Amino acid sequence: MDSSQSPSTGGNGTPISQTNDTAASAAGADDSMQNLNQINNSIQKTLGLIHQLYLTVSTFNAAFQMPLLQRINGLVAELDNMVKLAEKCNIQVPMEVVNLIDDGKNPDEFTKDIINNCIAKNQITKGKTDALKNLRKHLLEELEVNFPDEVETFRESRAASAAEMKRLAQAQSVLPNGDARVKAEH
Repeated sequence: MDSSQSPSTGGNGTPISQTNDTAASAAGADDSMQNLNQINNSIQKTLGLIHQLYLTVSTFNAAFQMPLLQRINGLVAELDNMVKLAEKCNIQVPMEVVNLIDDGKNPDEFTKDIINNCIAKNQITKGKTDALKNLRKHLLEELEVNFPDEVETFRESRAASAAEMKRLAQAQSVLPNGDARVKAEH
């Protein structure tokens, strides 16, 4: 880094926003956003330093040796800072996305493919569910024809069981689908 630049300016002299220390004491989501912002700022600063280094190298002569060394040291320090910031951040990028980027493709294609695969699997699962519902309906119809008293007892038992499950779910603040009800903290 040039001695004429302060640590809060980027490689092209533009200010880089520093995160506020009070934000570090915020909740986990705020900490995560702060870490991402710090990493983003570090990336921007590194890009500026690389640009400065490029300009220095492209017009190099013996007089620029000291600024060149300062810029190389600044770049190394910023890359070290970036590694330290990255250790605090837990972002997992699928290897498929990295491979797509390496191949020069848009990572949105990966997202689109994943969504399309989920839709296809959802349709298959829905078809299976519908088939099982139809089988259950058909079996109950056949059973009702052949065993009307037993089917009536089954339906009464099933209704009583469903009512009991609903009562327990309401008492335990559990949603009917089995998920726990989460109360928002204010």
